[in-house]
Amino acid sequence: MKVLVIGGGNMGLTYAEAIANSKFLKDKDLMILDNSKEKTEELRKRSHFAVFEKLEDCVPAADVIFIAVKPYHANALMETMKDLTSEGQIFISLMAGVTIAAIQEGLNRKKVVRAMPNLPAQVGKGLTSFTASDEVSRLELSTIENLLDTTGRSVRLDTENDIDASTGISGSGPAYIFYFMQSMLEAALKMGFSKHDSRVLVEQTFAGAVELFSSSDLDPEAWMNRVASKGGTTRAALDSMDDNNVKEMIKEAAYAAFNRAVELGKEYQNG
Repeated sequence: MKVLVIGGGNMGLTYAEAIANSKFLKDKDLMILDNSKEKTEELRKRSHFAVFEKLEDCVPAADVIFIAVKPYHANALMETMKDLTSEGQIFISLMAGVTIAAIQEGLNRKKVVRAMPNLPAQVGKGLTSFTASDEVSRLELSTIENLLDTTGRSVRLDTENDIDASTGISGSGPAYIFYFMQSMLEAALKMGFSKHDSRVLVEQTFAGAVELFSSSDLDPEAWMNRVASKGGTTRAALDSMDDNNVKEMIKEAAYAAFNRAVELGKEYQNG
C-alpha cells in the first residue's frame, strides 16, 4: 500500500511522520507533496518518506490520499488532480468545512473519508474523529482507522453533523484547556510564584488530573467530590465557579465552535 499526503503543513506533516514512524508501511511507501520549494527542501532532509512537487508524479501511484490543505485551496487542488485519480483510491480529507459530497463532486470519485484531527496529534496523543462515504468498505475502514491511530486515537462517527459537533469538543477542545491553564498561570503569578514555579504547578496539576481520570471509570464530578470537602478550599473555588456560571459558559463555547464549523461548511459550499 502507498499513502500520499498532500500538504506539508503542521497537520499534514504530523500524519506523514506518524505513519512513517509506525512502520505500518514499507520504506518510501509514504509520499508527501507540497508546492513550496522551501518546504520540499526541508522535507527532503528526512529520509523516511518520498517527497514530490508535482501531482502527476505521485497521485496515480497512491492507494490512500490525505488532503491536508487549507479549505480555500480545495477547489483548485481538486480541479488539478481529478484526472490523475483512479476509481479504487481512498481520499481522506483533513479540511474543515469541506463536505464529503463536495469532494466526491470535485474529484469525481466516491471513496471519501472526512476527518477532524486535533493538535495533540503532534505528540502522539491526538483524537481524530472521522466518517466515510458508503462506498468505503469495512475492510478499507479498518485500514483507515489504523492510519489515523498512528497519531493517537480515532473514533468513527455516523454523520458529518457529528464531525462538526466533534469540532466543538475535541477539535477546538485543546484550546479550552490552554485557556484554563493560562488563567491558572496568571493567578499563580499574581500570588507571587515565579514564572518557572507557576508553570510547574499548573503543568503537573493538569497532567496528574488527566492521569487520575484515565485510571478509573469515575466521572469528573466524582473526582471533584473526592478533592473538595465541605467548607474547604477546593469547595470555595468550585462554589465560585458555579456562582459565575463557568460550566454553562464552557458549554456555550463548545457550541459556538460547533456552530462555526457548520457555518464554514455553508460558506465553502456557497463560495
